[in-house]
Amino acid sequence: MKMDVQNLTAQKAGSIDLPDDIFGLEPRADLLHRMVVWQLAKRRAGTHKTKSRSEVNRTGAKWGRQKGLGRARHGDRKSGIFVGGAKAHGPKPRSHAIGMPKKMRALALKHALSTKVREGALVVLENTEIKEPKTRAVRESLEKLGLANALIIDGREVNENFARAARNIPNIDVLPVQGINVYDILRREKLVLTKAAVEALQERFQ
Repeated sequence: MKMDVQNLTAQKAGSIDLPDDIFGLEPRADLLHRMVVWQLAKRRAGTHKTKSRSEVNRTGAKWGRQKGLGRARHGDRKSGIFVGGAKAHGPKPRSHAIGMPKKMRALALKHALSTKVREGALVVLENTEIKEPKTRAVRESLEKLGLANALIIDGREVNENFARAARNIPNIDVLPVQGINVYDILRREKLVLTKAAVEALQERFQ
């Protein structure tokens, strides 16, 4: 499919062919959901932990008589019902990662790109080159392009001036093409690809 290419002044700067096998698929919600779950699970540290009765530093001596005082027959103060006691069935360090085949992850990325095309939420930029890292200038350019909530994907290297200027703008994310991912694509309203990013994606999926 053909798509117009714009520059930072929102003027047409040519057109580009987007391959149908990457940008023209019928989006699958189940695949996208599975990919987002995989990403969010993978980022979890899994370092949560509470102490069990064997790890609490309290006396193990029986603290009351077995009979005669009208109290429960507690063996020590480590029980979870006492202040300072252990946590029953508490969390332990573990990995939250789940399995997902590499080919399925690649397919999910294609479906995420196709979703933005279907929604009319894909913008192709000629480049992101600016002379000075001025946030005001970048904000004005994004307003002309109608981008208030967007993920901007540049080529293998992000233009440093553009990245520095854009990081002060809320709801705007800038990533190199290596960092493109399904979760960030779906959580932003618009997806912006530079020509370099499109070419890199084509090489990636060959």
